[in-house]
Amino acid sequence: MKISRLNSIEQYVIARETATIDELCEAFNVSKNTIRRDLNTLEARGHIAKVYGGVTAISSPGAVPTPVRSNLHSADKTLIGRLAADEVEDGDTIFIDSGTTTVCMLKFLATKKRITIVTHSLGALAEASKYENLNVISLGGIYSRPTDSFVGLSAFEALSSMKINKAFMAATGVSIDAGMMNTTFLEAEIKRGIVQRAAHIFLLADNSKLGRDAVISFCHLEDLTGFITDRRPPDLYVRFCDSHGVHLRYE
Repeated sequence: MKISRLNSIEQYVIARETATIDELCEAFNVSKNTIRRDLNTLEARGHIAKVYGGVTAISSPGAVPTPVRSNLHSADKTLIGRLAADEVEDGDTIFIDSGTTTVCMLKFLATKKRITIVTHSLGALAEASKYENLNVISLGGIYSRPTDSFVGLSAFEALSSMKINKAFMAATGVSIDAGMMNTTFLEAEIKRGIVQRAAHIFLLADNSKLGRDAVISFCHLEDLTGFITDRRPPDLYVRFCDSHGVHLRYE
């Protein structure tokens, strides 16, 4: 019970970036003493820090372990996954990027025919294995725990012999100037390789990623075929998509 509460508190703070002691007490129906003890435990994990009167997130969602990230904006990610699956046609060979948003589209591919999934994501491999109609190809490589994916030279070289119709890509941050960004060099190298080989590139990102900075850029927004998100993005992004022929989808 305590572990579940700790994880929920951590997810709550990361999603909102800051929270007060009183806010957390009300949200989780516990005393101030309990919240203070929980925050002491969570601070040791390294993703949040105590400040006067409350707590703040000190890691971007892209740097937070996958079990925590998977519960952030989960309804939005499911919506994006459903919209992304609509872009897949029978017979497609598609790349599923690492991340907790892209994996959400796999369950919506259950009725498609002759679909081949190429991925370096452990989570995507596990999810895709549930559906008999999906052929699955793993890139292999060295397992990276922070991204729950396989990276390195062998994974990158495996791409050289593959023809990919459509790539469904995630990003830690998205901006008009820098494009799609990531926090990990080896992961970004895989993403760049996919961008170079895929006939069509789709960005899957909820609105919380827009305007967020990260270390490494791997794709310009004008190179996208489509941008799939949870709700209408700011006008700046709408105008950009219109002027560059990027298909924008949201609900």
